Amino acid sequence: QVQLVESGGGLVQAGGSLRLSCAASGRTFSRYAMGWFRQAPGKERESVAAITRSGGSTYYADSVKGRFTISRDNAKNTVYLQMNMLQPEDTAVYYCAADFSTGLHTIRVDGRVYDYWGQGTQVTVSS
Repeated sequence: QVQLVESGGGLVQAGGSLRLSCAASGRTFSRYAMGWFRQAPGKERESVAAITRSGGSTYYADSVKGRFTISRDNAKNTVYLQMNMLQPEDTAVYYCAADFSTGLHTIRVDGRVYDYWGQGTQVTVSS
């Protein structure tokens, strides 16, 4: 079992920045690929970014490339999402998730395969 707790959400003006954190407890953190997902009101959940178990490879949705950066610190059991140049369309609840069933260098972006989820943190970007 893995417990994930997100933090760092809030209200920010367009063009601003936020850094989300997701602290994990339970099973060995380095055995999980990690992903960030978001869901806006009335919309389906979408993958935002993901990172391999070692942190050596990353994935970004086209909508956030060049603005968001995912990283992880396995010593601290934490994954981060640095969000810069935020826009109103980034407003959503952001979730981190852990994917146990992957190889060392594998990233999967389909949320249905992720094993554990955090409770989410709200990000609101005002125009």
